[in-house]
Amino acid sequence: MLKSAQRGHSLDRELAETIAAQGLAFLTADPHHLQRFLALTGIAPGDLKRRIGTGEVLVAVLNFLAQDESLLLTFAASHRLAPETIGAALARLDAADGT
Repeated sequence: MLKSAQRGHSLDRELAETIAAQGLAFLTADPHHLQRFLALTGIAPGDLKRRIGTGEVLVAVLNFLAQDESLLLTFAASHRLAPETIGAALARLDAADGT
Protein backbone atom coordinates (compact mmCIF):
# COMPACT_ATOMS: atom_id res chain seq x y z
CA MET A 1 0.00 0.00 0.00
CA LEU A 2 2.64 2.55 1.00
CA LYS A 3 5.06 1.67 -1.79
CA SER A 4 2.85 3.09 -4.55
CA ALA A 5 2.14 6.24 -2.57
CA GLN A 6 5.84 6.66 -1.82
CA ARG A 7 6.92 6.53 -5.45
CA GLY A 8 4.84 9.52 -6.46
CA HIS A 9 5.45 11.30 -3.14
CA SER A 10 1.82 12.35 -3.29
CA LEU A 11 -0.10 11.24 -0.26
CA ASP A 12 -3.72 11.71 0.61
CA ARG A 13 -4.53 13.40 3.90
CA GLU A 14 -5.55 10.18 5.66
CA LEU A 15 -2.24 8.47 4.88
CA ALA A 16 -0.30 11.59 5.88
CA GLU A 17 -2.18 11.70 9.20
CA THR A 18 -1.48 8.00 9.75
CA ILE A 19 2.25 8.53 9.19
CA ALA A 20 2.24 11.49 11.59
CA ALA A 21 0.35 9.47 14.22
CA GLN A 22 2.89 6.67 13.84
CA GLY A 23 5.60 9.30 14.28
CA LEU A 24 4.01 10.48 17.50
CA ALA A 25 3.79 6.89 18.79
CA PHE A 26 7.45 6.44 17.85
CA LEU A 27 8.42 9.56 19.83
CA THR A 28 6.34 8.67 22.87
CA ALA A 29 7.94 5.22 23.03
CA ASP A 30 11.26 6.85 24.00
CA PRO A 31 11.18 9.29 26.94
CA HIS A 32 14.26 11.14 25.65
CA HIS A 33 12.70 11.73 22.23
CA LEU A 34 9.39 12.76 23.76
CA GLN A 35 11.04 15.18 26.19
CA ARG A 36 13.06 16.73 23.36
CA PHE A 37 9.96 17.01 21.16
CA LEU A 38 8.00 18.74 23.92
CA ALA A 39 10.89 21.09 24.73
CA LEU A 40 11.51 22.12 21.13
CA THR A 41 7.86 22.54 20.20
CA GLY A 42 6.80 24.18 23.45
CA ILE A 43 3.89 21.78 23.80
CA ALA A 44 3.13 20.89 27.42
CA PRO A 45 2.39 17.22 28.19
CA GLY A 46 -1.20 18.02 29.16
CA ASP A 47 -1.70 19.99 25.96
CA LEU A 48 -0.32 17.11 23.94
CA LYS A 49 -2.87 14.76 25.48
CA ARG A 50 -5.72 17.15 24.70
CA ARG A 51 -4.53 17.98 21.19
CA ILE A 52 -3.42 14.58 19.90
CA GLY A 53 -4.63 14.16 16.36
CA THR A 54 -4.96 17.86 15.59
CA GLY A 55 -3.32 19.15 12.45
CA GLU A 56 -1.02 21.38 14.48
CA VAL A 57 0.39 18.49 16.53
CA LEU A 58 0.67 16.17 13.53
CA VAL A 59 2.60 18.81 11.58
CA ALA A 60 4.82 19.46 14.63
CA VAL A 61 5.65 15.74 14.85
CA LEU A 62 6.62 15.51 11.20
CA ASN A 63 8.62 18.76 11.41
CA PHE A 64 10.46 17.40 14.43
CA LEU A 65 11.33 14.16 12.64
CA ALA A 66 12.35 16.00 9.48
CA GLN A 67 14.79 18.22 11.39
CA ASP A 68 16.77 15.27 12.81
CA GLU A 69 18.10 13.12 10.00
CA SER A 70 19.18 10.28 12.26
CA LEU A 71 15.79 10.16 13.96
CA LEU A 72 14.01 10.46 10.61
CA LEU A 73 15.95 7.53 9.17
CA THR A 74 15.34 5.40 12.25
CA PHE A 75 11.61 6.13 12.17
CA ALA A 76 11.38 5.52 8.41
CA ALA A 77 13.24 2.22 8.65
CA SER A 78 11.17 1.02 11.60
CA HIS A 79 7.97 1.65 9.65
CA ARG A 80 9.32 0.49 6.28
CA LEU A 81 8.86 3.92 4.72
CA ALA A 82 11.06 5.74 2.27
CA PRO A 83 12.49 8.73 4.17
CA GLU A 84 11.03 11.04 1.52
CA THR A 85 7.56 9.87 2.54
CA ILE A 86 7.84 11.80 5.79
CA GLY A 87 8.51 15.00 3.82
CA ALA A 88 5.59 14.27 1.53
CA ALA A 89 3.31 13.69 4.52
CA LEU A 90 4.51 16.94 6.08
CA ALA A 91 3.87 18.86 2.86
CA ARG A 92 0.38 17.38 2.60
CA LEU A 93 -0.61 18.18 6.18
CA ASP A 94 1.08 21.57 6.16
CA ALA A 95 -0.85 22.50 3.00
CA ALA A 96 -4.09 21.15 4.44
CA ASP A 97 -3.52 23.02 7.70
CA GLY A 98 -3.07 26.29 5.83
CA THR A 99 -6.34 26.03 3.91
